[in-house]
Amino acid sequence: MTPAHAPLQSVNDFVVKFANVNGSGSASANELFAKAILRMGVPVSPRNIFPSNIQGLPTWYEVRVSEAGWLGRRGGVDLMVAMNPQTWDADVAEIEPGGYLFHDSSKPVPRARLRDDITVIGVPLTELCNAAWDDPRQRQLFKNIMYVGALAALLDIDMGAVETLVGEQYKAKPKLQAPNVEALHLGRDWVAAHLPHPIGLRVQAADAVGDRIFVDGNDAAALGCVYGGATVCAWYPITPSSSLAEGFDRYCRRFRVDADGKARHAILQAEDEIASIGMVVGAGWNGARAFTTTSGPGVSLMNEFIGLAYFAEIPVTIIDVQRGGPSTGMPTRTQQSDVLACAFASHGDTRHVLLLPEDPRECFDFSAAALDLADRLQTPVFVLTDLDIGMNQRLCAPFEWDDARGYDRGKVMSAEDLESGREFARYKDVDGDGIPWRTWPGTHPDKGAYFTRGTSRNPQAQYSERGPDYVYNMQRLLQKFDTAKSLVPQPVLAPAGLPTRFGAIFYGSTSPAMAEAVEQLREAGVALDTLRVRAYPFPDSVRAFIDGHEQVFVVEQNRDGQLRLLLVDAFGTDPARLIALLHYDGTPITARFISGAILEHLQPHARRKEKVA
Repeated sequence: MTPAHAPLQSVNDFVVKFANVNGSGSASANELFAKAILRMGVPVSPRNIFPSNIQGLPTWYEVRVSEAGWLGRRGGVDLMVAMNPQTWDADVAEIEPGGYLFHDSSKPVPRARLRDDITVIGVPLTELCNAAWDDPRQRQLFKNIMYVGALAALLDIDMGAVETLVGEQYKAKPKLQAPNVEALHLGRDWVAAHLPHPIGLRVQAADAVGDRIFVDGNDAAALGCVYGGATVCAWYPITPSSSLAEGFDRYCRRFRVDADGKARHAILQAEDEIASIGMVVGAGWNGARAFTTTSGPGVSLMNEFIGLAYFAEIPVTIIDVQRGGPSTGMPTRTQQSDVLACAFASHGDTRHVLLLPEDPRECFDFSAAALDLADRLQTPVFVLTDLDIGMNQRLCAPFEWDDARGYDRGKVMSAEDLESGREFARYKDVDGDGIPWRTWPGTHPDKGAYFTRGTSRNPQAQYSERGPDYVYNMQRLLQKFDTAKSLVPQPVLAPAGLPTRFGAIFYGSTSPAMAEAVEQLREAGVALDTLRVRAYPFPDSVRAFIDGHEQVFVVEQNRDGQLRLLLVDAFGTDPARLIALLHYDGTPITARFISGAILEHLQPHARRKEKVA
C-alpha cells in the first residue's frame, strides 16, 4: 500500500514501539534489539510498559534511538511493531504520519484497519516459524527473535552485533544459541529477498555512547547499598521495588560471603511491610547498617515504625521506588507520588530527609550516601526513585568508589569514651547541631546504657511528660533537620546563559526530559534557568534561585504539585510565583509536554507585558 504521506526519513533519531502480549517471551527479544543498537555506538532509551497481571494482557516496549543523546521519553511512534491483535487499533493510531507499521502478515489485515498515511510492512512470521519448528512454544519464542532479524534488515542494524548478543545471552545454554541465530537469519533473509530495505529509518554506526554503562536504577541502588556498608535488608515484595532487594541478595552472595562460605549479611523477606520496617529499625538500633525497599503502599503501612525511628533517633534507610497511587493505584506505572507522604511520614510533627536521584548512577551514589546520612543524623532517610528509573535500563556515567572512603557512623561513644568519664546523655545537644551522642548495645558493661522509647523523655533518656522536656526534644529534632541541609546532595544549577526572569525547578526522573525541553525552548527563543533539586531539606541556594526569578515553574510527575508545596512550606514563597507544571498519567514525562506547557504559559504573559509597555 502506497502511503498518502511521505515516509519518514531519519538516521539515528526515531522511536520504535513493540506491542506484545505479556508472558509471550518477547521481553528478551526486545531488549536484544535495543542493545544491538547500543553496540553500534548509538544511545538508546528503552522503557517497558507492562500490566499488573502475570500473563495475557498487553505489554509494550518503547525504544527511543537518539544519537544526540536525549534519554527522556519523546512521545509519538515512528515504527510500530504490532504483535498483539487485541491492541491493534490503538497501536496503529499512535504512529506518526509518515511512520511505519510492522506486522505478522500470515493472516490478511482488512484495509479498514490500516491507515493511508503510513507505510505497512508485512512479514509472514507465523508461516515461517511453523515451517521451521514443530513445538508450539518454540514457534512463539523464535517468532520474537525472527522479528528482530527482520528489523535488523529493515533498519540496517549490524547483524554481527545482534549475533554476538545472542551468544552472550545463551552462553550458559549453548544448545539454544544455534536455533536463535537461525531464527534471526530467517527473519533477515526473508526481508532481504522480498522487501525494499533499509526503510527511511536507519541505524548508522556512531561513537556517541562513550564510557557510559547500561543499567536499571534498582540494580544500581542494590549495589550502592552493598558499597555503602549495608549488611541487613528486610523487605516485602511489591512492584516496582522487588528487584532491588533481589539484586542486593545477588550482590551479597558475591561480596558479603567469607572465604569459608559464611554469609556476612542478613536478607529477610518479611510477612508484610510492617514487619520489614520493624526488623530494619531493630537492626539499626543494634548498630547494623540496614535498609528496606518498598513503594507507596508499603510506606503507608510503615508509618508508625518510621515515627518511632524518628523520635527514638534510630538510623533507617528506606528506598521508595514510587508508582501511581493512591491505594493500589497504577502499580506498574510511574509517578513522583510519595514526596509528601515520605517527607512527613507518621503522625505528629515529623520531617524526614529525602534524596532524589535522577538516574542509575545517582541511585548508586545516593543509596550509599543515605546509609551514611542515616547514621550521621540518627534518623530515617528516604531515597525516592520511581518505576521509570528503577525498572528501565538507562545509560549513565560509570559507578565510582574510592576504596579509601570510610563509613560515617556519626556520633557513637566508644568504651574508652565512657570509661574516661565523658558525659553521656542520649538526647542532649552538646554542640548545637541537634545531633546527640549514642552508644551501641554491649559497648560497655555498665556505662552508656539507656532505655529506648517512643514516649517523651528528658535529655538523659529518662521518661518525662514535662512540657519543657518535650519542647526541648522537638526543637532539637528541628535543629538536626536544619543541620542536614549542608550534608545532603546539593542542587545542580544550569544557567540559561542569557538574562531571564524565568526559572524551573525539577527533580528525579524528570531530568532527561527537562534537559531536552530546555533546548527546545532555547530554539523557540525562550531562555530558562533551571535548578535540579536533589534532596530535602532544601539548602539555602534553592531559596536564592526562587528569589532571583519573577516566576519559577515547578515540574513534577504527580497531581498535587507535592514538591511545590514543600517549597512554599520551607520558604514561605508566594504560591503565585511557583507555577505548577504537572504530568501524572502514569507515562514518563516528555520534553514536548514540558516545553509546550511553558510556552503556553508564557505567551499570554508576553502579551500582558506588551500591553503594559
